[in-house]
Amino acid sequence: MARVELSPAFEDVDADILVQLIADMIERLMAHNDQIPLSPESLTRFHSRNPPGISVLDYLRRIVRFTKAERLCLLITLHYIDQICARMPLFTLSSLTCHRFVITSVTVSSKALCDAFCTNSLYAKVGGIPLTELNLLEREFLRMIDWRLTCTREILHEYYVNLVRTHSKGIYYIAGHESSSSISSDSDMDWETGRSRSVSPAATLAPESPRPPTLEQNMAFAAFQQESRRSSQGS
Repeated sequence: MARVELSPAFEDVDADILVQLIADMIERLMAHNDQIPLSPESLTRFHSRNPPGISVLDYLRRIVRFTKAERLCLLITLHYIDQICARMPLFTLSSLTCHRFVITSVTVSSKALCDAFCTNSLYAKVGGIPLTELNLLEREFLRMIDWRLTCTREILHEYYVNLVRTHSKGIYYIAGHESSSSISSDSDMDWETGRSRSVSPAATLAPESPRPPTLEQNMAFAAFQQESRRSSQGS
């Protein structure tokens, strides 16, 4: 399969390609977390009774189509996942929580970071949930991230580069960041990359902050928790 070179700036990449990259990462995270047994203390407002009948990829495409969500708002969802998992270790992004989390994230980030955004009524309709439910989810989401709605452009750039590098099909690459052999498989998911020299310190959303735990670190932590539960139950 021919490989496709992507723009070094996430703001310039085709929106549907960015959606594919994000969906690929989230779906792998969900596949891992769906193996973790639910416990009463881990249930949140984001949990649905059953997994929605639409894939993450199609759901993200639907959101972009009807809300014109900006690339920034899509990419920062990964940062929010890391923030919340670091603050609330029992929370996992699974097939029961993902869709509500994503539509809430786009709703919150669009209003915080964009000059133009939709009404909650439209976001709720696009997300397939009642307006009253989205309003509650929005308040809960803000509480979970402690109202920390921004991060630096440099951090978002790292997410973008790592999404490309760890994409399961390995068909995309960013010239100057990876060679054709370095975009790898699930065994190479440590998210270790250098920071872009082209990033201007002025092009930031907020002052520099410590690098948060990565999605992969949270996956490892979730696996550790699962094994600890099994050990305690067996003792």
